[in-house]
Amino acid sequence: ETSSGDLRVERPSSCRARQAAAAQHDRSHMPMVALEEPPLSFELETEDPRPPTPEEALSFCRPTNGYLCPLSANTYGIDFLSFAIRDMETNEQLFCVARDPDTPPIDPAMVPPEMEDAVRSISYDFGTEFLRKKSIATQLQFAVGPAAVENFRMIERHYFRDRLIKSFDFTFGFVIPNSSNSWEAIYDMPALDEELLRQMVDAPYETRSDSFYFVGDKLIMHNKASYAYTSAGGPM
Repeated sequence: ETSSGDLRVERPSSCRARQAAAAQHDRSHMPMVALEEPPLSFELETEDPRPPTPEEALSFCRPTNGYLCPLSANTYGIDFLSFAIRDMETNEQLFCVARDPDTPPIDPAMVPPEMEDAVRSISYDFGTEFLRKKSIATQLQFAVGPAAVENFRMIERHYFRDRLIKSFDFTFGFVIPNSSNSWEAIYDMPALDEELLRQMVDAPYETRSDSFYFVGDKLIMHNKASYAYTSAGGPM
């Protein structure tokens, strides 16, 4: 199912640009701290209905205009339960959230197209000091359904406007059926030049990311986020 509207959706062109950062660990990530910002609006992409492979996702050099798979692609019942972020240098916990254990998992069949953004995109404001951190760790608790998950992988591409600034690639590996799991990822943050940092502070929510979740080569989830760095820390 696709939502209708005037938004023209297309794949981002591939590029050979050197990735600003890349990392591989046997652990991974999920989004951060929600705000009451006007939501971004995206649609299921229809011009090329074939979902990308991991290699294609790693070649994208600007955000996708739409989602590259439907919610129903998550046939493994992967469900995010909690998420935390900490500063690797100070061990300070920067963020933590957990879902109410009494809340049932989302049934993709019950989410109308116009409501997909509520479960697939989010906005965060981390404050300017976040841009100075050299390394952060994220810990994701997630559950899976009755099928085994082989080679569970997350590729996360970060952009400022249409410029790739960070890329991360994490592999969890094998997940046993009907299990709850903890996945930790270490993000070694790339050094960004001062002018780019200032532009990112001055342009809230023009820093964006695409998170692609694969089982083997099959894309099963695609989420989006936008970021501001204005809530704390004062001038750069």
